[in-house]
Order: sequence, then C-alpha cells, then structure tokens
Amino acid sequence: MRLATFNAENLFDRPKAMNLDNPQLGDQILSDFATLNALIENETYAPDVKAKIADLFSRNDQYIKLNEIHGKLITQSNKKITVVAAGRSSWIGWFELIEEHVKELAIANTGRVIGALNADVTCIIEAEDRPSLKEFNKTVLPKNKRFDHVMAVPGNDPRGINVAILVREPLKITDMVSHVDDKDSVGEVFSRDCAEYTIQMGEKGPKLLVMVNHFKAKDQNTASSNQKRKRQADRVREIYEQRKKEFDYIAIMGDFNDTPDSAPLRHLIQDGSDLVDVMSPSVHNFDNGGFPGTYKDCNAGDKIDYILMSPKLAEKFTAGGVERHGIWAGKNGKKFDHFQMSSSIDAASDHAGLWAEFDLKAA
Repeated sequence: MRLATFNAENLFDRPKAMNLDNPQLGDQILSDFATLNALIENETYAPDVKAKIADLFSRNDQYIKLNEIHGKLITQSNKKITVVAAGRSSWIGWFELIEEHVKELAIANTGRVIGALNADVTCIIEAEDRPSLKEFNKTVLPKNKRFDHVMAVPGNDPRGINVAILVREPLKITDMVSHVDDKDSVGEVFSRDCAEYTIQMGEKGPKLLVMVNHFKAKDQNTASSNQKRKRQADRVREIYEQRKKEFDYIAIMGDFNDTPDSAPLRHLIQDGSDLVDVMSPSVHNFDNGGFPGTYKDCNAGDKIDYILMSPKLAEKFTAGGVERHGIWAGKNGKKFDHFQMSSSIDAASDHAGLWAEFDLKAA
C-alpha cells in the first residue's frame, strides 16, 4: 500500500492575491482581507472604522470584492468610496477574494504529479472543494490513475483552500471526523481542519487512520503565526494520543509549514512523541533524491511536508521518496528535472509530493 501527500495549491481556481510574483504583496492583501472582514463585524461603525474600511477596500479592489445581499455598506462616486452603513445590523454581506483560473499547463502538471505519486491514498492540500476535486479526478487524471473515492470537507479557511483525500479500491473510507469546531483557551484551533479518515483495507484487512492537516503558514506576524501553528500541532498530538488506543496504523500527513526542529512542532514530533517522520535519518529505504526539503529549493529549511507514522505503521514501512517534477526551482527552474514548463507559472506547485509504501495487505 502506498500513501502520499501533495500541496497542489488549488486545482482549477485560486485567489489572485495568492498567485502573485511578489509574495510580500500577496501576504499584505490577505492581511487586509482578514482585517476588512473583522471590521465589518463591529456593531457600530465609528468614523475611524469607516475610514479604515474605505481605505483598505479601495486599495485592494483588484483582489477583493464586496458582496452586498441586503442594504448597502458603501457608496462610490468618482472612484471615492464612502461607508454609509451604520453598523453590522444595517446590512447583510461580506468581502471575498477575487479568483482567477489556474493556467492549463499547471493543471496538467498537477495531474502528472499525482499520477507519478501513484498512491492508493493521496492527501491533497489546498483543494477548492469536493466537486472540483471530483472533476479533476475525472477530467485531468488518466483513467489508469483515477481514484474511486474522493472526499473533501469544507474547513475554516475563507479563501477556499481545504484538505482532501483520494482513495483507490479495494480500500474504502468507512468513517470521517472533522475538527473544524475544535477550540482551546485562545479560540478556534485549525486554520483549515484536521480531517480524520478511517480507511478499510478490503473486507477483512487492517484499518488505517489518516489525519490530513494544513497548519498555519508563516506570515508577517511571526509571533502570532508561530503560536497558531503550535496550538495546531499540540492539538494533533492530543488527538493522536487518543486515537492510538484504538488504531495500530496511523498516518498524520500534510503541510505543517515548519521544520522538524521548530518550536511550534516540538510537542508533535518530539517531547516524548512516538511518531516517526518518514524523512528522518533513522528511517531506512527512504530516498530524498539528494535534497532534505519538500518546498521550493528543497533545502533543509524547506522541509515542511510530512508523513508521520505510528510505531506499528513504521514497522511496515518498505520504501519512500519525494516527487519533485512539478516544481520550478533554482535559476531558470533548472535545479530539478521537471515536467514541461517554460516558467514558474506552469509549475504544478511550490511543493513536492511525498510518498511512502507499506507492507499492509488488503484481504
């Protein structure tokens, strides 16, 4: 049985702000977007709040759109935006990010990466939704690479980037658990979700629990993003400790947005954790292709994608590797051999795919 994880960075459509050549500008737009949606929740719009809403929206109207369902938030005259709503109760609506289509070659290359991973269970990070993933499975993947079961549960990210799973027969998804509502003393834990899928390997085969994650990314507010990522990692460890009482075989997979030695991930990977990182030096028969990372240039500081194994699953590990043919990296994209590309815009993703094989047989 082969497991894989791949951050596809959306399949067909992606917010324009997340697709810019200037990542700092993209981060600023996303920050402004979050601020706008927070400001409009105020019961009363004081003059300074109105001015802030007008300023942020006028500055970002190429990337952010306003949906007014009932009542008016703003009026516009001679390109000047004025907030006319008195507060949240005087109108119904919201801000959302403007999307654009992913380039056709990039979509095809995403399919090639998933095909090359050729896994029985593939975790997809940054999928728009289940209908998009089903369409991708049907129209982009060749027939001999398609999956029998496609599942994505909407998460907490307002940008429409969710975690999902693809499964091939004879394996089946028998149970699903979402953690979108998990809260701690600070508040909501998961930026997307920690989706749990119980996989049955044939009628009488063993059960595998797959936990799919996409932790908070590093951003301009380092302390805040580190704290969020630590809360997520700590909660995943807590869930794992509960689940290993009932499952021998557990895989925790996805994009954790930090390195194995980082403080935010310490409790998940260290601090007495018995989870085994498939890319750790102690795991034999894993081929990293000569590079320690999974993102962009794949240096040591770029190791942010994971397959963590419970001890009994690790005992069944036979081989693993990194699929980098979808990345455009280095000068003129020449650091790795890649699929057909003429520039970074044709890349499947900034992330490599990660795979691992196990001697687990369906019965």
